[in-house]
Amino acid sequence: MAHVTTKIEPIERSILLAIRDGEPAAERGPRLASYARQAIAEAQEVNRRAIGRVPPHETFVDGRQGAPLESVRPDGVIVAEFELLGELFAWIGEMLVNNSPVLTGDYAASHAFFADGVAVDAGGTVPAAEEYVFLNVQPYARKIERGLSPQAPDGVYESVALMARRRFGNVASIRFSFRSFQEGGIVPYAGTASVSRDSRGRYKAAAGADRAVRLRERDTRQPAIVIAVR
Repeated sequence: MAHVTTKIEPIERSILLAIRDGEPAAERGPRLASYARQAIAEAQEVNRRAIGRVPPHETFVDGRQGAPLESVRPDGVIVAEFELLGELFAWIGEMLVNNSPVLTGDYAASHAFFADGVAVDAGGTVPAAEEYVFLNVQPYARKIERGLSPQAPDGVYESVALMARRRFGNVASIRFSFRSFQEGGIVPYAGTASVSRDSRGRYKAAAGADRAVRLRERDTRQPAIVIAVR
């Protein structure tokens, strides 16, 4: 699971004042531990207000996972890693289902999740990736996004992307876009045709297989929510 990190270092004002006042080094660690405990509690409350629940987190004290906060060195570092991306993925998946038009139920059951183009389970262990994508694999998803369903007059993916950006914009970059879905995975954007010169020096666009690849990529683009970790 990818993490979003809150880093806590010994820069809190009371610690600096204590050092200037000649506080023994042995007392700086407990002071930092107390500050870290307070900062983690505050971060938990911020997350609870933002996403409705407190996400799990792991604590590292001077690089040691799960070590007591009081064991921090006087000049050490305490890191709390909150699994906010997992909360983000779960929230988007839930909102896509909740905002799906319902006729046969196929559309609501066809939202898929990808990490760097490979299908993964959004509720399971999600690998680190440069890009995460939600899209619906039904061929009529583009029609629904254009508002052709009376149950979703504003579409689904663009609306959920906007809500997710408002809620989790400080966690990741979230935007509405399109991605090509082929053979169970996401195909990279094909772009425009490559241009070269013929034997007479005239410019010409590549044709044949290259053009067919571009056309297929364009024709298989589906509405998508694209997520990149900040």
